[in-house]
Parts: sequence; C-alpha cells; structure tokens
Amino acid sequence: MGTLVLILDLIGTFVFALSGATMGVRRRLDIFGVLVLSFAAALAGGITRDLLIGATPVAAISDWRYPAITLAAGIVTFFRAPLIERMQYPVRMFDAMGLALFAVAGTQKALAFGIAPPMAAALGMLTGIGGGIARDVLLAQVPLVLQAELYAVAALAGAAVVALGYWLGLPPLPCALAGAGLCFGLRMMAMHYGWHLPVALQSSDPPPPEGPRR
Repeated sequence: MGTLVLILDLIGTFVFALSGATMGVRRRLDIFGVLVLSFAAALAGGITRDLLIGATPVAAISDWRYPAITLAAGIVTFFRAPLIERMQYPVRMFDAMGLALFAVAGTQKALAFGIAPPMAAALGMLTGIGGGIARDVLLAQVPLVLQAELYAVAALAGAAVVALGYWLGLPPLPCALAGAGLCFGLRMMAMHYGWHLPVALQSSDPPPPEGPRR
C-alpha cells in the first residue's frame, strides 16, 4: 500500500501543479508567481493531511521529489503554456485528475496511519480540495470548491470507495482505481452537464429602509 500511495501522490502532485501553474500563466504572473501557485496547488492539501494525521515531517518537505515535481511542472507550463492551452479546458481537466488522485491517495495514507475509515475518507477529501483552495485564495477569488459543480462531493465519493473497500477487506489497488475513476467521472460529468448542489434562494425585494438612528 505504501508504494501505491506514493505513486498516486506523485502523479496527483504533478497534475495539480500543472493546474496551479496554468492559472498563474492565465493571470499573467511572472515565473516566480507561477512556481508559487504550482507549489501551493500541488502540496497544500497533502501538507494539511500529514499534519492532521501526525505524519511529520510532512512528505512535501522531507521528500525532495515533491518540490522537484512541482518545480518541473511549473517550468514546463511557463514555457509551454500555448501547448497546454490547446487542450480542452486544461485547468479544470488537470484539476479533476488531481482531485481524484489526491482523494484516493489521501484516504489510503490516512488508513495506513490507523485512522478510522469514515475520518480517512474525510481526510482524503481534504487532501483533494486543499490545493485548489490555496491556489484560488492566492489569486484572490472565491475557491472553486465553494461554487463549482460537485467538487468536494466528487472527492468525498471517491474517498468513500477506498475507505469502504478497506473496511470490507478488499484489495487496495482495485479500490483505488474505482475510487479515482468515480471521482474523476463525477467531476467531468458535473462540468459537462452543469450538475451542482442547491444554492439558497435570494429575495428579489429591495431591503427595507432603515429607521431613524437613535
């Protein structure tokens, strides 16, 4: 399981780094800004997860492969942005891939540290959405997870498959593939069909006039 978690974590790091770097290029940031966004989008969720489960020092700092991957993804995106932009919806596609891989890897790492399956699934979801939140906050925009179509829900669904498979004693690899596929599929279908959670109704009436101040 340790090898599987590492592989999924590294792949997810790369695709989330591409997502963050692409957003930086679109906002016309310089190369330092692009690399910062690449690092934040790729590693913020994993850092939060590791701190919560007590996996310190966190992998993003103790393992050179994580910052190296984010650096490589940021540089490739900065100098080859037109190539990546030719792909359909590049940021959201990379984001969906990273969401699925991080949700699965985060759940499996939490399970490996003895966390109960329900909380492991929650930590998997946090791993998936944490990087996107950090990226959007740095860009001074409302995080995608708070307004997008089935973002956190898709991550939780994929993480729940892994946690349920662990609880039932099923092999980890098929569960990981099923969970990642479900998360990615839900996210892409939600973007295509516009699926989203309900939002609160807002009154169209003008606000009542204020009374005299006392």
